[in-house]
Amino acid sequence: MSLTGSLYSGVSGLQAFSSKMSVIGNNLANTSTIGYKSSTMQFQDVYYQTVNTGSGLGQVGVGVGISSIYSSFAQGSYESSSEATDVAIGGNGFFVVRNADSNSTYYTRAGNFRFDSDGNLVDPNGYRVQGWQVQEGSSSGAVSTIGVSGDLRIENFQSPPEATSEVTMYLNLDSSSEEESEDAANPFFAMFGFWDGTTDEPLSDTRYSYQNTITVYDENGTKHDLTVYFDQVQDETVTSAAGGDIVWEFMVCCDPEADGRIIDGQDVGETSAAGLLMSGTLTFNSAGQITGMSAYTLKSDASGDMKDLSNWTLADVDDDGYPLLTANFSGDTDASTTDQANAATIALNLGIGCSDPDTPWTGAASNASLVGNNYSNLANFYDPEIEALATTSYDSSSTTISQSQDGYGAGFLSSISVNSDGVITGTYSNGQILDLFVLTLADFNNADGLNREGSNLFSETRESGVPITGVANTSDLGSVSSCTLEQSNVDMATEMVNLITAQRGFQASSKVITTADTMMNDLISLKR
Repeated sequence: MSLTGSLYSGVSGLQAFSSKMSVIGNNLANTSTIGYKSSTMQFQDVYYQTVNTGSGLGQVGVGVGISSIYSSFAQGSYESSSEATDVAIGGNGFFVVRNADSNSTYYTRAGNFRFDSDGNLVDPNGYRVQGWQVQEGSSSGAVSTIGVSGDLRIENFQSPPEATSEVTMYLNLDSSSEEESEDAANPFFAMFGFWDGTTDEPLSDTRYSYQNTITVYDENGTKHDLTVYFDQVQDETVTSAAGGDIVWEFMVCCDPEADGRIIDGQDVGETSAAGLLMSGTLTFNSAGQITGMSAYTLKSDASGDMKDLSNWTLADVDDDGYPLLTANFSGDTDASTTDQANAATIALNLGIGCSDPDTPWTGAASNASLVGNNYSNLANFYDPEIEALATTSYDSSSTTISQSQDGYGAGFLSSISVNSDGVITGTYSNGQILDLFVLTLADFNNADGLNREGSNLFSETRESGVPITGVANTSDLGSVSSCTLEQSNVDMATEMVNLITAQRGFQASSKVITTADTMMNDLISLKR
């Protein structure tokens, strides 16, 4: 082998260690880059020249070359952030982003995402983060996705209103209360008789023992107050027949001016029945536990005097067995009684319902006029189903234990959160928490085969194989952490050691060149 070959061996060493210095320098320069994955370079010897030796043929190497440059996909450390859309992956996987201009898809571990002015979730390059839409109705729990993965875009920052469909009240009605409304002929509808929706004060506060008000919403998101009045029935005829049972009359009412019911061409809101939505009774045993309920609402063919008890029939019930009422707050047509097609009904849950909605009622009084003062005529649920927490009538102050309703007005998106499954959830000003999207994660059979594109991006190659996509915490994909960013996985101590060894290798290769040059000078001087 000639001295010239030695020179080129030294040159190959200089070239190889120069490249390694570039890799080390790039790693050190990216020690603070979000999601950066460090690279390592391996060398290999190159082809050999065969020479004759005393013991036979031998081989002399002619230098060094670059064997491979691999990326380290080891987990980087976490850094806390105040932004919910700063996300990191714990374990395997990449976030997926798309260049909307070229329609090219890239993969990244850098999860510093933000919503742009068009509502798209994007990375710092403006590339759109990919994920699935969530099926409507999913909220803060297991979610179902829709269709294929695509851009995550919030098109409407509002949550639409939802009309109230159920009101729940659990109360205690003081069994020692005095009767405030009396009617010997119709003791179970005494308060009912005193109600006059055409006056400024439809029911005097001296005509009931207790009342409770709750805010409900119509389909347009408008608030309305729904008030339930209670008065104990203490008519002697009733109490003697009740055999120790305690009976309370109740009425469900709204502001008469908000009553939009029109029945048989008559505007109920202009009659004395304005605002009177339901009337009925609650029955308790001597221990104060609820045992029965009756409920009456205006029938769809009511005519004449809307306060005439014959116009009030046993209420329809919902699928859960609770009695239904309607106020038609919006004044819609064919929506003034619970059996009409457009009715926005509200179920009243006082802790008692019927177990079979198909046969809800039993008793002789199919309409309120048939009840009279006969306790045995009181209607009741055919098979009452009483909840563990229900309205009671104990000998203690009347109070509302709890109340709720399921409607809400329109709301604006106030905050975003991301859970460990990559589900992006919106919290709205109306109290609604809605699951909006699910982040797409991708993994590869050979992540080392990915092509680095810069800007923390990787692209698919034939060596990497096709991406395997899914939701976080499924298959072999990692979990997502919100308000967190994955830092560079560069180990500075290791890189500094590599820097020293690369420098020494470069120096040694340069010595080979200078030594071979000296030897060549010696050869040239032989001719002198």
